[in-house]
Amino acid sequence: MASLSALKFTVRRKPAVLLAPAAPTPRELKPLSDIDDQDGLRFLIANIFFFQRRHSGRDVDDPVPVLRDAIATALVHYYPLAGHLRELEGKKLAVDCTGEGVLFVEADADDVRLEQFGERPPFPGVDELLFDLPGSNEILHAPLLHFQVTRLACGGFVLAFKIHHTMVDGQGVVQFMEAVAELARGAAVPTVRPVWGRELLMAPCNDTAPLRFPHREFDDLPAPDTERPAMVHRSFFFGPTEAAAVRSHLPPALRRVASTFDVLMGFLWRCRTAALAPPDKDEMRLLFTTSVRGKKNQSGGDPFIPIGYYGNSFATPAAISTAGELRAKPVGYAVDLVRKARREVDVEYLRSVAALMVRRGRPQLALAHAYLVSDVSKAGFDGIDVGWGKPVYGGPMRCSLDTTPVVCSFLTPAKNTIGEEGIILPVCLPPPAMDKFVEEMSNLLRPYEHVKAQPNNISLVIKAAL
Repeated sequence: MASLSALKFTVRRKPAVLLAPAAPTPRELKPLSDIDDQDGLRFLIANIFFFQRRHSGRDVDDPVPVLRDAIATALVHYYPLAGHLRELEGKKLAVDCTGEGVLFVEADADDVRLEQFGERPPFPGVDELLFDLPGSNEILHAPLLHFQVTRLACGGFVLAFKIHHTMVDGQGVVQFMEAVAELARGAAVPTVRPVWGRELLMAPCNDTAPLRFPHREFDDLPAPDTERPAMVHRSFFFGPTEAAAVRSHLPPALRRVASTFDVLMGFLWRCRTAALAPPDKDEMRLLFTTSVRGKKNQSGGDPFIPIGYYGNSFATPAAISTAGELRAKPVGYAVDLVRKARREVDVEYLRSVAALMVRRGRPQLALAHAYLVSDVSKAGFDGIDVGWGKPVYGGPMRCSLDTTPVVCSFLTPAKNTIGEEGIILPVCLPPPAMDKFVEEMSNLLRPYEHVKAQPNNISLVIKAAL
């Protein structure tokens, strides 16, 4: 991968245009759900796709007109995305379906090639590949989508875009982009019919019944200190071998029932806490997104979230422990806390979050001493084919964020050097803490029997580090 500071290139952009739907669309005001419009989702999420040059011999090798036409056609089916947000009484958000369109920028970078960006985040020069236009980050009365297509010297190109999180979750983004991809490849209509359905996650009016869950993720805590030391960013591979090594440290009963996600999150949370070395009494929080897609009501029947729904359908439960206990207890303690928090999330839990939003004025997540992880490894970003084959990389533009109120990591799929499939763990920490993190991780990536045999040997080379 090129150094983030070493790679220099110039992007020539044409003026941004408003790309309207390819056909007339309904003009209406559509309220968002009480999960969509929570304060914690009122921002834009940026994604990026790197595509290689096409060698198919097709007549059209310029991706710009292909993508421009496909996006315009997709907006006929996903017409709310061509409007803008308005805030109603009680901080309620609604999308004004005006049909105005989305921002679209055509660009060229003739002095840089695809391979110079590397294959996974952090990518150099991404601010040039999705340039901030004046007003494009506004929440209200602004376009909901902003695209930039940048042609490269090698014949490859970069498709980058940002979209309001209040309108979509990760799987909703993939569903919309898969529609664009199908249309770009020549389909007449998208295979999956979009479903609005935001009333599914509206809290009942005047509901005063006690909430069924404590929702510690919304504890009323002081805002975190946003001033941080300089951070370093590194990525690590976590595959079957690494999962088995960490699982060997768990008690037999937990080893049998903990999911790979539980193991990964407990491992990451414990290592990160040990690396940061906060005071023992500090209450540490691991927040992680958990979707209810595919889950049913308690009464059974079809899945609660219908196929085609592209709104937000996840909760962000919290695993909570003092720093002292996290450090002193075996990693199984952290894994079990994650498992218990994850298993609590079902359809009723998400409905309870919706009710809490209305009753408490749409509060922010409790972010003091928190670390937020979003797993998009199975969302399908890496399968988006707009006619040039699958991307070299597709997914979040930045997989570790240290500029937001809480440090956040996005987990993405990858293969290691021997072809094993797994997940990339992006980590950002101050330099001394990163060294400690690697040491802690090395200890837990040695199978337990090896640790007992050689307790003082921490010379393991993390071959999966990227």
